[in-house]
Amino acid sequence: MRWMKKIIFSFVALVYLTNLVPYQAQAQNYPNRPIKFIAPFPPGGTSDVLGRFIAQKLSEGLGQPVVLENRPGASGNIGHDLAAKAPADGYTLLLSNSSTVVNNPFLFKQMPFDWYKDFTPISMVASAGQVLVVNPNVPAKSLTELTNLIKANPGKYNFGSGGKGIQSHISGEMYKVAAGVDIVHIPYKGTGLAVADAVAGQIQMVFSDMAPAVPFIKSNKLRALAVTSLQRSSTIPDVPTMAEQGYPNFEATAWWAIVGPKGLPAPIVERINFELSKVMATQEIKDAFEKLGVSPLYTKPEAVFEKSRAESPIIGEVMKRAGIEKE
Repeated sequence: MRWMKKIIFSFVALVYLTNLVPYQAQAQNYPNRPIKFIAPFPPGGTSDVLGRFIAQKLSEGLGQPVVLENRPGASGNIGHDLAAKAPADGYTLLLSNSSTVVNNPFLFKQMPFDWYKDFTPISMVASAGQVLVVNPNVPAKSLTELTNLIKANPGKYNFGSGGKGIQSHISGEMYKVAAGVDIVHIPYKGTGLAVADAVAGQIQMVFSDMAPAVPFIKSNKLRALAVTSLQRSSTIPDVPTMAEQGYPNFEATAWWAIVGPKGLPAPIVERINFELSKVMATQEIKDAFEKLGVSPLYTKPEAVFEKSRAESPIIGEVMKRAGIEKE
């Protein structure tokens, strides 16, 4: 029987080495041509700008061009589907985001991809809270004053969002539940449009991404009352968090992560993850992200799926309370 065990051991070792050698070769030779980097939203948005910053720095570390390709549509589903169907060779990467992978399954009856089965996580790269802004004509100088004002006038105040089910909508619904207020949701085709109407006084408030709101906050055309992250934003450090103002468990943030198609070889995942660890530590990235109101992140691959799994039931409950049905 001893000789049989030796044969089995030798066979297992041979299979292991046979599979390992190609992976090692891939890692040693990777990359030897340009890499496609899919951003699943239109040019000019936060995902696009983040993607271009990351692509530039990642190109320097990998020694090959990392070319951003915008593939928008269906709230990010189209770009994700394209990336899921790409060869798992490290030459197609995706800048994924929480809105698509956490929120969309509660919005669409049919998803073209399975987040956990069709992708290989590499690292989270950014996170961002939002800022609650009101038109200056709203007679509230704090979140407490706003809440009291709304409670005294149920159904008379409204909040805009960038669209049904995206983070600016979710943040508003979370506030409604946490504070027990009755405000009307007005969806727009983009958060920037909602912010513009808040400036014009067409709507009273918006839970906005930092980038479109901060210029109006600094010019006093909008009043910032709270940020939705657990820590204050370095972009507007004087604005307190929701947690500081009586809602200790309130956290509504968006995040971005880099992933590849299912089956991406471990040595390639490790190489990209290592390069991202250097990219996210650069002062250039920190400064660029701060202007967008975004915090750079670096994590081990497994943290990406851990984050989405933790958020999914919370978002599902918010969608249910808001009466949002799949379409």
